[in-house]
Amino acid sequence: MKIKKIGWIFPLLITGFLIISIAGCKKDETSPEPKPEPIPLVQKFTDIDGNVYDTVHIGTQIWLKQNLKVTRYRNGDTILNVRDNTEWQYKITGACCDYNNNATYSSTYGKIYNFYAIIDSRNIAPYGWHVPSDAEWMTLINYLGGDNIAADKLKETGSAHWTAPNTGASNESGFTALPGGNRNYNGGFADIENFGYWWSATLRYSYSAWFQGIYCGSATVHRDAYPMSGGLSIRCIKD
Repeated sequence: MKIKKIGWIFPLLITGFLIISIAGCKKDETSPEPKPEPIPLVQKFTDIDGNVYDTVHIGTQIWLKQNLKVTRYRNGDTILNVRDNTEWQYKITGACCDYNNNATYSSTYGKIYNFYAIIDSRNIAPYGWHVPSDAEWMTLINYLGGDNIAADKLKETGSAHWTAPNTGASNESGFTALPGGNRNYNGGFADIENFGYWWSATLRYSYSAWFQGIYCGSATVHRDAYPMSGGLSIRCIKD
């Protein structure tokens, strides 16, 4: 009697085992999730003036590795180069300049631009690129650990361009930030080799916009607002 009972139960156990095995195989076949496609990295970029820039992929963003040097808008119109301090102070249209009116500085540190050049409808950023918003700057800084430590990961190492000793700078991100200084709203120049300042495209008030600043002796990225008539560097981000 016991032998007969085992005889009809055994086939049921085999059938159940096969069903579970097939279901498990189907689950395994569908379980892997597709990975997102990586953002293609553009190795080099040339602007309308023929200036060549390197690029760097940081997190989900692609940045130019050098400050903008362009002297023309996208449509080919010239960005006015203003040398005179008084003219710079009262300019309410787009303008650029070399630090201390010395073109040698621009080859390394890029041009200095007022904010009016950024909001000009002819567009200062080359095709495929734009001036980063305040939010895009914050995405970069947060990816690098926050504003208290990000500066060291952004700064070029050594003292070829930064004031010595530039302690802590690692350029871990590859951003290669350089201290291009600024042009004050009254036309005066300051802070070359000590500070790097970069515009965002985001207004704070009707007369000022957000920027990010890095100092030679600090690991902190400083976020603040600057008058639109002032002059700072521009670092572009990929569209």
